[in-house]
Amino acid sequence: MKTFVAKKEEVTRNWYVVDATDKPTGRLAVAISNVLRGKTKPTYTPNVDTGDFVVVINADKVKLTGNKEDKKIYQDFSGYPDGLKEMTARTVRAKDPTRIITQAVRGMLPKNRLSRCTFKRLKVYAGADHPHDAQNPQALELKI
Repeated sequence: MKTFVAKKEEVTRNWYVVDATDKPTGRLAVAISNVLRGKTKPTYTPNVDTGDFVVVINADKVKLTGNKEDKKIYQDFSGYPDGLKEMTARTVRAKDPTRIITQAVRGMLPKNRLSRCTFKRLKVYAGADHPHDAQNPQALELKI
C-alpha cells in the first residue's frame, strides 16, 4: 500500500457559502479555516494547497459572546512612535464589519507562505449579497 500525496495540478476546488448570522466568531473561524486549508477532504496533504473557496455572508451579524462587544480590543500600529490605535469590537463592527471574521480566520491559519495563498480564497461580505453566483457555491452547513 502506498501513501497518497496530492499534487498541485490535480486539486479540484469547490466554492462554499457560509451564513455568519448568529454564529460564534471563534467556532465559525475554526470551521472556515479547516475548509480553506482542505482538512475536510480525504486528499489533505499538509504541504500542498488543497483547500476550497469560502464566501462568508452576513458578516455584520456574527455573534460575539459575553462582554466582547465592549471589552475586546483590536489594535492597529502605524510603525511610528505613538502610532498605536486601539478600537473596541463595537467600533470595528461599525467601521468595517468584515474585519472581525477575517482577522479571526487569519489568526487560525499557520504562519507560512502556503497560508498566505490560502487566505486569498476567503471572501467576506457584510450583507447577504455576493458577486460569486457564477461559481455555483454550495451552502456549507457547520456543526456549531
